[in-house]
Amino acid sequence: MALLYQATLTPSKIELLQAWIPHQPWLGDADATTVEAVGAYRFDDPDGEVGIETHLLRTADGQILQVPVTYRGSPEAGADSWLIGTTQHSVLGERWVYDACGDPVYVTALATAVLRGGTQAELDVVTDAGQERRQATTRVSGSGSDHSAIPPIASVSYSSEGTTTFIRALHLELTLVRAIDLDRESGVPGGPQRLVGTWPGHDAPALLALARIT
Repeated sequence: MALLYQATLTPSKIELLQAWIPHQPWLGDADATTVEAVGAYRFDDPDGEVGIETHLLRTADGQILQVPVTYRGSPEAGADSWLIGTTQHSVLGERWVYDACGDPVYVTALATAVLRGGTQAELDVVTDAGQERRQATTRVSGSGSDHSAIPPIASVSYSSEGTTTFIRALHLELTLVRAIDLDRESGVPGGPQRLVGTWPGHDAPALLALARIT
């Protein structure tokens, strides 16, 4: 379960990403002069310290980008190269927003979802009236089995080729689709385990990520 707060962020998430995305090597030919949210999904941090959210954004020319981020309550040592920026949260105070591909907490959560057949986290929102469940509109599911072992994840490295980001952590390799091909077949049998997802306006499962243990 992901616990959210009804709050104002300054700058907003979209404002932070709008400034950051045009400079990323995985952008390809997408026109990111403007981006708008079409969906988002979260994973849960078992320790409750790190917010893990993946944004699905439509660019000015209609392409769908996948941008995972993590939110932390203090700066992470040695993580300056994957810092997107900071934002002021009206409930939690200053938050450091990172490109999640470099964050071991996100990498563990993504690997677990893909390899163990997991889904997005349930969302509970804290409001002035109390805590309430919010229905997820973006849904993801992994193809793996709940018996699969997840290798220890400590040191993480990542790089991008074209519109794909490759994440490596010891014996784990993850492939993150940054520019989603809505026509790509997501159910091909064999090969790495996969994460697929749907969101408002797109009901056919789209390929989001691959995972394999080497």
